[in-house]
Amino acid sequence: MTELKLQLAIDCAEPERLAAFWAAALGYRVEPPPAPFATWRAYWLEQGVSEEELGAGDCSDSVIDPDGVGPRIWFQQVPDPKVVKNRLHLDLGVSGGRGVPFATRKERVLAEVARLETAGASRLRVEDSEGSGSFFVVMEDPEGNEFCVH
Repeated sequence: MTELKLQLAIDCAEPERLAAFWAAALGYRVEPPPAPFATWRAYWLEQGVSEEELGAGDCSDSVIDPDGVGPRIWFQQVPDPKVVKNRLHLDLGVSGGRGVPFATRKERVLAEVARLETAGASRLRVEDSEGSGSFFVVMEDPEGNEFCVH
């Protein structure tokens, strides 16, 4: 069997905007174009993709894990807007897990939520149940895709 490489594809209206947001959120980086090209646009034009098909911008529409561990994420431009809840979402684990005191976990989650809000995310709701030890925040990225911070 050949090596399997996982790529996560996310439909969106503004790929470059979401690539920048998720690079910041995940500690990833916007994927550089292949050498010797200065931009993805230049690369795709050389491959025969038309200006009309490329649309505006420099076509930086993917992010990669700088350590090469996590999957590549590609933001695919689609014409239709998001209208219902995601069937798949990302969970960002920053609390340290249940071995960490509840107050510390909550503090870590809220600090990450504040950072993500600065980057363009919005808070949808908070699940705070010290009795069960559960604390997480449901957020949405700049295009309304839900994700959780726990």
